[in-house]
Amino acid sequence: MARDTLTGSRIRERRQVVGLRQADLARKVGISASYLNLIEHNRRRIGGKLLVDIASELAVEPSVLSEGAEAALISALREAAAGDSKVAAETDRADELAGRFPGWAELLARLFRRMVSLERTVETLSDRLTHDPNLAASLHEVLSTAAAIRSTAAILAEPGELEAEWRDRFHRNLHQDAERLAESSKALVSYLDDTGAGEDRTGVPVEQVEAFVTAHGHHFPELERGLAVTEVSLSELRSGAAREIALRMLDIYAADAKAMPLNGFVEALKRLGMDPIALAREFDVDLASVFRRLASLPEGVLPYEVGLVVCDASGSILFRKAVAGFALPRHGESCPLWPLFSALSRPLVPIRRRVWQLGRNATEFDCLAVAWPHEMADFDRDPVYRSIMLILPVAVSEKEDRAAFPVGASCRVCPSRDCNARREPSVLSEGF
Repeated sequence: MARDTLTGSRIRERRQVVGLRQADLARKVGISASYLNLIEHNRRRIGGKLLVDIASELAVEPSVLSEGAEAALISALREAAAGDSKVAAETDRADELAGRFPGWAELLARLFRRMVSLERTVETLSDRLTHDPNLAASLHEVLSTAAAIRSTAAILAEPGELEAEWRDRFHRNLHQDAERLAESSKALVSYLDDTGAGEDRTGVPVEQVEAFVTAHGHHFPELERGLAVTEVSLSELRSGAAREIALRMLDIYAADAKAMPLNGFVEALKRLGMDPIALAREFDVDLASVFRRLASLPEGVLPYEVGLVVCDASGSILFRKAVAGFALPRHGESCPLWPLFSALSRPLVPIRRRVWQLGRNATEFDCLAVAWPHEMADFDRDPVYRSIMLILPVAVSEKEDRAAFPVGASCRVCPSRDCNARREPSVLSEGF
């Protein structure tokens, strides 16, 4: 039922809330009770002066009766329904639920948002437990120390007398290992508990570079002005490996900025629209360069944020620019159904897919991907390919253009049960 046909239902609900009889309200606005009854049952449309008069008698703004609940609330209800394939919810009547029972609708929307937040937390923790280098090192220290204690204790527990010198040595080792276990366990607990201080946990060089680029908004004005890469301060990067990766990335950025100057690129974007093929032809560059350029535009140039992912031929994520609503695992083992990976089997062939990620979030994205040889191939030597994917949010008005293909974030947090590409069971239990 369309939102503009629910005005009568909202009038009836509001009239009952304020304690007015149907006949009394009809008399106050100068219409018959039977006509008001038809309006309240959505059998007669209403607008103009009559709507204003009824709103005045019910002590509400006319827009409250004509427009009902906010679009965000209705959108949340529809997303909640779309996220559970086992329940055939009447998504076409979400407006009616929000209009007639706004309190219940808001409660459902709140619960839905809470579920989304919890799922993202599970995803983040799962990724961290699997790949966090600091956590892995701490666990290794705890386990190796516990193994040493067990070995020493087993020797001491064996029947028979030990020489005093050896017994004292084993006791000393046992004491030292116990102290080491206590310290490493304390450090591990402290590390796991210290989650609210915003501490930088980017121990891997690639993660340091990601954080560095994100802190600059993925845009470097110095390079836009044609300055040398050495003019960009890398003092935020702690390791030499991270600085080396950042310098390579900045060299690519500078080359893109030189081939597609910012002002000219923005003008071409306004003229040609979001058409990477046309933009590539305009500046005589490859698609990967256009994708990177679109992801590096300053805030406000595009009406929405865009995401970017780069991987090598092994599928390992080399770089990512996150976009709201599309979960990007920090490390590899992402969903193999992403166009990013499909492009590796079809080098130099542009791929465009409309996707939505399985789970509670039904946001749709247009993913544009292409794989290209990272360097010029040599005779008797295979080329090394990389793949890049641009992630564009789909406007509500465009969602009916074509069907979206369901993909996951990673197998560990994907609820799909019948996916041929699944590598491992999901940690999400039934009905989570």
